[in-house]
Amino acid sequence: MATKKFFLNESEIPTHWYNIGADLKTPPPPPLHPATHEPIGPEALAPLFPMELIKQEVSTERYIAIPEEVREIYKIWRPAPLIRATALEKALDTPARIYYKYEGVSPSGSHKPNTAVAQAYYNKQEGVKRIATETGAGQWGSSLAFACHMFGIEAKVYMVKISYQQKPYRRSMMQIWGGSVVASPSNETNAGRAVLEQDPDSNGSLGIAISEAVEDAAMREDTKYSLGSVLNHVLLHQTVIGQEAMKQMEMAGDYPDVVIGCAGGGSNAAGLMFPFLKDKLDGTRNARFLAVEPASCPSLTKGEYRYDFGDVAGLTPLMKMRTLGHTFMPPGIHAGGLRYHAMAPMLCHLYEGGYIEARAYPQNPCFEAATLFARTEGIIPAPESSHAIRAAIDEAVEAKQAGKSRVILFNLSGHGLLDMQAYDDYLGGKLIDDEYPADKVKEAMKSLPVIN
Repeated sequence: MATKKFFLNESEIPTHWYNIGADLKTPPPPPLHPATHEPIGPEALAPLFPMELIKQEVSTERYIAIPEEVREIYKIWRPAPLIRATALEKALDTPARIYYKYEGVSPSGSHKPNTAVAQAYYNKQEGVKRIATETGAGQWGSSLAFACHMFGIEAKVYMVKISYQQKPYRRSMMQIWGGSVVASPSNETNAGRAVLEQDPDSNGSLGIAISEAVEDAAMREDTKYSLGSVLNHVLLHQTVIGQEAMKQMEMAGDYPDVVIGCAGGGSNAAGLMFPFLKDKLDGTRNARFLAVEPASCPSLTKGEYRYDFGDVAGLTPLMKMRTLGHTFMPPGIHAGGLRYHAMAPMLCHLYEGGYIEARAYPQNPCFEAATLFARTEGIIPAPESSHAIRAAIDEAVEAKQAGKSRVILFNLSGHGLLDMQAYDDYLGGKLIDDEYPADKVKEAMKSLPVIN
């Protein structure tokens, strides 16, 4: 069976981002001031973000226009292809039809530039000279370095130490695009020094790196902070993925029964899901939506729905989300982009409302699925994306067992060509399947603020 690819032309790149907040019957709980626990207004975020991004963060408009300068840069890789995984279907001998939206065609090899370019643009519009950020596996850091280069902005990246060591070529990508990168925890910030004082051998975490980047931005007049996931405006920018996929599924003559995305902070899952979720909220369609996370960082499946900080040092506003506790220190799994202690508040709100399901897998079953995918479809997936592939395969096997057809759509959020150490470890039998214990979550909840 020949591979089936569905392409759009440049004129069909979305002209607007879709804001799911406009279609919710009840909005998610508001962010709170970390000291007073009172709801915060846009002015509280002004030291960190450009005002246009803050407006998007709290917007109730259904569609927000994409600036032409952003769409012009999107044309480097967008529209991204939708591909039917016919060879994988044949290998599984399943009646299911499996499609994937391939975001690995971007300059950095992942979905992250969709928001990086937009954020760099709005910072440039407000005269920002320098942006500080964090990165896990490096997809976000390299994407922001690329975007900052396009707009003549300096990028400073605090990269989680375990990924800094595991993924040296992502460091090189950031440097090629002019970014400055340091392993986190570092000696460059008070937050980093405090962690190193307690644990000189700390592997780091996204929560620690966020603390360092936020502190960096707060200490300099010329610097703003940028986040690659979690926040509403980030998820908003990623909806170009789902909007394109809807057109391409229509070209294929199909509509998904289940939409799947890997989830760490939530941006690629939301980017694919939210435009399709609009149909569910409207009552016109009834697809299922499945967010897939690592068993070692199971914020949706084992975390509690509580107000928590987005970082270890407690510098960020409090957000209500599924969390393992901001003191959570994840194992050094290869899916570095999924090693976050919590999940996007908007995604959590939808999960609590029953619109989204969640599933967690250990590393080895995910790399098994990724290897089968690479051997059938020819693309070596990012370790993060392997979680979505695992779930898609399980859905296809379930369809076979039930003797029923099922249309499966997942987001292949990036390629794994800079993650080959992870595949070496898998093939060598060196991967450890960590399951995060519930008692550790309960212990971590003791450090969360009590909100009356």
